[in-house]
Amino acid sequence: MSNSPIPAAFQSFAAQVQLTNEEIQGIQGVFSMETGKELEAQALLQKWLVNHPNCLPYGSYLFDLLLTEFIFKGSQISEEFFETEEWEAIEDSFAEEGSELLNLLLYLAEAVDTESEISLDDYLDDFLLVDEDEFQDEHEIYREVILLRNQIDSAFPPMMEVLMKKKDESPLGSMFIPLFVLFYYPEELEFATAQLAKYADSLEEEQAVFAMIRGFVEGLK
Repeated sequence: MSNSPIPAAFQSFAAQVQLTNEEIQGIQGVFSMETGKELEAQALLQKWLVNHPNCLPYGSYLFDLLLTEFIFKGSQISEEFFETEEWEAIEDSFAEEGSELLNLLLYLAEAVDTESEISLDDYLDDFLLVDEDEFQDEHEIYREVILLRNQIDSAFPPMMEVLMKKKDESPLGSMFIPLFVLFYYPEELEFATAQLAKYADSLEEEQAVFAMIRGFVEGLK
């Protein structure tokens, strides 16, 4: 895992969920596989998850990290590759296992690359195009986010009070709260991590997902 922010994302996640060195070594090899081995890497990750049931709740997010790593590697080859039937087959295969984390990571990478401000409105309206007719699947997935984006107090306790009540209504699952925390505190990720830790008993998975996102952002810098 080199020349990409994925190592930082994975290490942040591993520290949050307290993976052992053996567990880390067992999965690092999957992320290190060369371009052209995407489906083989996917199968190995599936096998690793079966052997590590404590990580099964994070399986979809790990698949997204894996695909993002291949995208970073592929970008060093040619942009035309991402228009081939081969890459389309890879995307379709990973889509069955992944989550919306992939879209978020690609958005963050693009924003940092273009030195653009990271904002929830930009992510929803300009990146996901949730208001366009042909992107109504995304609109449905992000429905609760769209409804709440202009209604939440940016102070952490009031924001969390609302999000805790709404999190089970969103298809985003464990990514729902981390998404808001990221966009409300994009320059204060350490502070946001500490605030989330106060909800450790009920937001264990959310903390792990946010750790991935934080590591990814820090790895981009």
